[in-house]
Amino acid sequence: MKRIGIIGVGEIGRAIVMGLCDGGGESPEVFLSPRGARTAAELSERYEGVQVCADNQEVVERSELVIIAVRRPDRHDALDGVRVDGDKVVVNVMAGVGNDDLRQTLATDVPLVRAIPLPAIRERRSVTVVCPSHPEVNSFFEQMGGALPVADEAAFNVFSAVTGTLTAHYWYLATLTSWAVGQGIASDDAEHYVRGLFQGVGRSLSDETRSLHQLAADHETPNGSNERIRTTWFDSANSEALKKALDDLLTDLK
Repeated sequence: MKRIGIIGVGEIGRAIVMGLCDGGGESPEVFLSPRGARTAAELSERYEGVQVCADNQEVVERSELVIIAVRRPDRHDALDGVRVDGDKVVVNVMAGVGNDDLRQTLATDVPLVRAIPLPAIRERRSVTVVCPSHPEVNSFFEQMGGALPVADEAAFNVFSAVTGTLTAHYWYLATLTSWAVGQGIASDDAEHYVRGLFQGVGRSLSDETRSLHQLAADHETPNGSNERIRTTWFDSANSEALKKALDDLLTDLK
């Protein structure tokens, strides 16, 4: 698809535009809604093929693939009066908004596909969960790092809940840094080391010949430091608390 529309230009909208336009080769035309005006204007100035439309209806009319990326509470206001028909395909990246809900809001029978693009899509390194599988949407996300089609929205919601742990990971790293600073380490040195440490861990995840449990085991020695922290801090109670938080989030997403 050569004409991509994005309604809602927040962090994910920005990342998608960057992934499309910084990837090399011929970039599609991208049409942005005026929502998130500052970001939309910045992107249109940076990339030749990116234009800001007068309203959301214009985004739809000028696009083949329409990505709806507004916040869940803002969807009715953003989509009020918007008509989507013809041969369009709509990609729904709103967390907690099912396709039946969106179809009712848009009063349309065009194909609707839910997706979970991650910030890494800006570097074309995001594996994006999609539901249902759709050849053109799958192809779009394959070029952005990979597509993972799932059978139904129940499975999709599980992946969406897992995605909700992303900032908890960053906060974990920030806590490690704060602890080191409390032990007298300079803040810049502590953060530099923690970032380097976990960038290395991230690279090891590309080795899919080893399971996650095997990767953990390979980084431990019996009675060593890693085993000690895993078994004393990330114990069964901690693990169950995390699963309970995910259960509660999944209930809200259904």
